[in-house]
Amino acid sequence: MGKAVFTIVFLLISNIFMTLAWYGHLKMEEMGWLKKTSLFVIILISWGLAFFEYIFQVPANKIGFVDNGGPFSLFQLKVIQEVITLVFFYRFCSGGIQEF
Repeated sequence: MGKAVFTIVFLLISNIFMTLAWYGHLKMEEMGWLKKTSLFVIILISWGLAFFEYIFQVPANKIGFVDNGGPFSLFQLKVIQEVITLVFFYRFCSGGIQEF
């Protein structure tokens, strides 16, 4: 698998965890999950998901960065990540988790 594809796939996976860590508990409350869960437990769940976000994001940026032999500049990596974030977040908000 090429470095560009590897980088983008890892950034996609990272973004799934990021969105769930930051906003997932709000959607789960809409579906009836976590309604009676304390804020402390929600924070622990979010941090647990964020851990997996970084497991994918750090290697994606490291491998994809041009100074490490990858195809992307720092600016390009950031733009790719933001585009993925906007597309995924739009789908997450408009259709919910079940559409993915």
